[in-house]
Amino acid sequence: MLDALSQKFETILRKLRGQGVLTEANIAEALKEVRLALLEADVNFKVVKDFIERVRVKAVGQEVLQSLTPGHQVVKIVWEELGEMMGKEQAGLKLASVPPTIIMMVGLQGAGKTTTCGKLARWFKNQGRRVLLVAADPRRPAAGDQLSNLGASLGVDVHRADRVDATQRDVVQICREGTERGRDKGYDVVILDTGGRLHIDDELMHELVAVKQAVLPQEVLLVADAMTGQDAVSMAGQFDQQVGLTGVILTKTEGDARGGAVLSIRAVTGKPIKFLGVGEKLDALELFHPDRMASRILGMGDVLTLIEKAQETYSQEQAEVARKTLSGKTLTFDDFRDQIKQVNKLGSMEQILGMLPGGQRLRDMMNGDAMPDKEIGRIVAIIDSMTAQERRDHTLLNGSRKKRIARGSGTSVQEVNRLIKQFLSARKLVKAISGPGGRRNLLQALRTM
Repeated sequence: MLDALSQKFETILRKLRGQGVLTEANIAEALKEVRLALLEADVNFKVVKDFIERVRVKAVGQEVLQSLTPGHQVVKIVWEELGEMMGKEQAGLKLASVPPTIIMMVGLQGAGKTTTCGKLARWFKNQGRRVLLVAADPRRPAAGDQLSNLGASLGVDVHRADRVDATQRDVVQICREGTERGRDKGYDVVILDTGGRLHIDDELMHELVAVKQAVLPQEVLLVADAMTGQDAVSMAGQFDQQVGLTGVILTKTEGDARGGAVLSIRAVTGKPIKFLGVGEKLDALELFHPDRMASRILGMGDVLTLIEKAQETYSQEQAEVARKTLSGKTLTFDDFRDQIKQVNKLGSMEQILGMLPGGQRLRDMMNGDAMPDKEIGRIVAIIDSMTAQERRDHTLLNGSRKKRIARGSGTSVQEVNRLIKQFLSARKLVKAISGPGGRRNLLQALRTM
């Protein structure tokens, strides 16, 4: 979402780092470009103005102008101020001292509120907490059906009572019943999926206020579509003014919108972004860390988030299997496929590159070529088209077998040959790493590949 802004920042700051001595004039020129880049990214005008002024005051100080590495000092200032703009520190969820913790989800239709309820339920469940979802929009049975389907796929209970002609009192009663069930049955978290509208109206706001007063939630989270830009910021302000928010979850941040909402919402509303929705799947929810987002924008990557995703994706048992695979000195096609699938669970290749320092440059080097996510699907299809014996012993793969595999996987013999070559290279590296003098062997293996 913030790729375009990241590219501009990287170009601007590279120029500053290339300067032997910084003057007020070249700092002012750089900040003019930063200002334009932020405005083009749809960041709120007042937020941009305040940000530029804070950076300017720090950047023209004697400490920076006389520093041995003035360009790097300015980068540090910009990084700190970006993090400050977005909230400085990660804002955690407030949990009830006596369970259940009640979380009230609000927002307009189309922002992905119900799906986000499912994502949040999964997030809590992965922490070992019992979750109850409450369908608090009884007028729309389809919304209840969607929540029930999400609950079934997650193994999470859902409380619902559809009433097409439900009044505000009925909605409040359903929410009360859901929270009381959560308390009586020993649930740790109750998530209320409240009703939405196509646009903000008084009826919706009065209903949400009544629900909030009845159940006294620990968190009132607005689910907002990041692709609507400053409209999302304006909407957050209205919801906060009339209902009272404790935080925001921005959805659809994996899209190619300009991303101004991420940078503006905290500064304009005073309410922190708590999560980012980064895809349609139920695992595509990330805690929002302002400092890490600032690092991504400046092209420094976000290695900590990548490590956390890897820890979540790889169980202890899977890590042990991977270790044994390396120590066994032999790699089969089954191992090759399983490890590729596991890495793919971390996210798309584009998302992974976005978390690596210099990842933007790596993407640029690919000259706009498609990311290799589809290639991963082809690799898995080819391996799945092999017999168990062929997967264990690649030397069996003669011409006729390769033709059969190509037909079965919907690929060509050339692609099968290319995969075998990739597999043999990986096998060679594994053998080099696992043997004595692994680093030396690895370097020798790389030279001969």
